[in-house]
Amino acid sequence: MELPPAILALIEGLQRDIAELRAENAALREEVADLKRRLGKDSSNSGKPPSSDGLGKKPRVAGSLRGRSGKKSGGQPGHKGDTLRAVAEPDRIVAYEAFACEHCASPLSATMRTGVEKRQVFDLPQPRLEVTEHQALAYRCPCCDGVTQAAFPDDVTGHVQYGPRLRAAAVYMNVQQLVPEDRVGDILRDLFGAARLCPASITTWVARKAAMLAPFTHHLAKLVARAPVRNLDETGFRIGGKTQWLHTASTPDLTHYRVSSKRGAMPEDFEGGVIVHDHFSPYYNLPGVDHALCNAHHLRELKALIDIEKEPWARKMSKLLRIARRAVHSAENAGATALSARKRQRLSSAYDAITAEGIAFHETQPPLVRAGVRGRYPRRPGHNLLIRLTCFKADTLRFIADFAVPFTNNQAERDIRMMKVKMKISGGFRTQAGAEIFATIRATLSTGRKQGWNMLDTLAAQPSGLIRALP
Repeated sequence: MELPPAILALIEGLQRDIAELRAENAALREEVADLKRRLGKDSSNSGKPPSSDGLGKKPRVAGSLRGRSGKKSGGQPGHKGDTLRAVAEPDRIVAYEAFACEHCASPLSATMRTGVEKRQVFDLPQPRLEVTEHQALAYRCPCCDGVTQAAFPDDVTGHVQYGPRLRAAAVYMNVQQLVPEDRVGDILRDLFGAARLCPASITTWVARKAAMLAPFTHHLAKLVARAPVRNLDETGFRIGGKTQWLHTASTPDLTHYRVSSKRGAMPEDFEGGVIVHDHFSPYYNLPGVDHALCNAHHLRELKALIDIEKEPWARKMSKLLRIARRAVHSAENAGATALSARKRQRLSSAYDAITAEGIAFHETQPPLVRAGVRGRYPRRPGHNLLIRLTCFKADTLRFIADFAVPFTNNQAERDIRMMKVKMKISGGFRTQAGAEIFATIRATLSTGRKQGWNMLDTLAAQPSGLIRALP
């Protein structure tokens, strides 16, 4: 029995409406999933800073990617304490005498003394500036009657001036501790009586110190370029109201900063070795170097897939990476320089099995439908991560083949973190020169801290002396 044309037209219209509603429903589901993912992100499963978590953030231990170590709180066996200890030769001794017996009130004399109890108090002396007067003596020659005056040191140029260590303290507070110039002047006046110290003077001292340290930071760049392993990272900041980029290349002993207008401006003088980074694609344009990816980023992405998308393979991959890290630490503690070939093969096989499971999982998922999106067909975040883990397996697991390669890129992130603090305080820099001055002095101070140098001595020293002090 044939249906009337009007009924057929109605059925076709209803089928079109159903198809449109299904497509709209799928798009809305994907939009809801995307919004849930955004709301579910925090500092433990994404690159967001902890300050963005707000007052409702989770307990730090529960969300830590490191997990629980199983150790008790406090100092571990064999840990050497760093408590305050008495010195053998104090700077000043104050003796207290007793003149009457506390039991029978009989008088006491020095000949009756039988012992002493000592207690030491560590405190600051009354702060004051030490004034040194330099005198250049003049001589008259008996032969020609000419007058000759002795030369002053090169850094003594004015009739009255501040010395190198006070200038170094001002530069340290301004650049290392990020104290604004006017407050640096207040601190130096309140603590040391350095009156009439204007912010312009501190700005001038900082600029001169950066110009003096330029040869040292140039030497740092050469050392980092030749290092066998370097950690690279970059962050955006504002210069003159425009977004610019600060790049860092560092090792556990050295730090170098570079200011650039482009995020993808890569260093051009690296000589082989390994670079550790967070998979920013321009790093793969560097010639002649091997790559190692930051597994802290991988663990955060995997945690998001576990918490939000509930993808089963993600938990297994997160566990495997942690097992591999513990295996490397155990081998290092045992004095080994590499994992055994058998253990590496087991980890590699487990890695391949998990990525294959993840790819199979995503192949069974319905395709994403996003109206108005052109270009490559969109993939889910977990699918993108799986492709990266599969294509860059050697870079992800390089830390198990070479113990000199770290598990994470935390070294570079620690070295670049203070730039974000600088932005929170001042918002950025007014000029390109100001940003480069800051980068030069910060590179020197960061390297000096890694080397165990005194910060004031570092800022007061000559660049040639700092270069000689480096290993």
